[in-house]
Amino acid sequence: MATKKRKVADTKVDKNKIYSLKEASTIVKDINCTKFDSSVDLHIRLGVDPKKADQAIRGSVTLPHGTGKTKRVLVLCTPDKEAAAKEAGADHVGLDEYIQKIEAGWTDVDVIVATPAVMPKIGKLGKILGPRNLMPNPKTGTVTNDVAAAVNEVKGGKITFKVDKAGIIHASIGRVSFAPEKIEQNSQELINAIIKLKPATAKGTYLKGLAMASTMSPAITVDTKSVQN
Repeated sequence: MATKKRKVADTKVDKNKIYSLKEASTIVKDINCTKFDSSVDLHIRLGVDPKKADQAIRGSVTLPHGTGKTKRVLVLCTPDKEAAAKEAGADHVGLDEYIQKIEAGWTDVDVIVATPAVMPKIGKLGKILGPRNLMPNPKTGTVTNDVAAAVNEVKGGKITFKVDKAGIIHASIGRVSFAPEKIEQNSQELINAIIKLKPATAKGTYLKGLAMASTMSPAITVDTKSVQN
């Protein structure tokens, strides 16, 4: 059963209309159905075959206005790097005790940063961390010797993204409390980063579909032409 708020929200979005990114960034605020500060998410359908290694799009981008959410960061490193990670604001720092916790099912963090030296130890956690998009990866800047810089970037609004098996990227780009222009600018920054990663082997239309939605609200279809500069 749809709630009253959801029913009202549904009347404000024309399912047959394609909106510009600017329009969607305003409407998404009007149709919020929750009492809390909902996440605003983009769903971007790409014309790629994720099974091909060079088309498995993944990367990271620093959103100009942050995500509106304080990310919990775990740094897995050797003892000589622990002080720098803690000073930068990492929520959890260590190695063996956290590997054991993760093996026991603990994944109560948003991002994991690791130094190259400890990656051989972390490899066995792939089955747990991979599906949750938590596995440290050099492509997203989460495998690095400069753990302090990595923590600062994550806390400052850096997000990572990865295409799923269906060829779609799902990413949170802010909150409904953000001003429309901030939602628009964060969205555009993410889309620009994805456009830059277009593989040479991808044929046909690269940006196939784009939708914006907040938690539990109807999706707004966005015109892909309105986001390609």
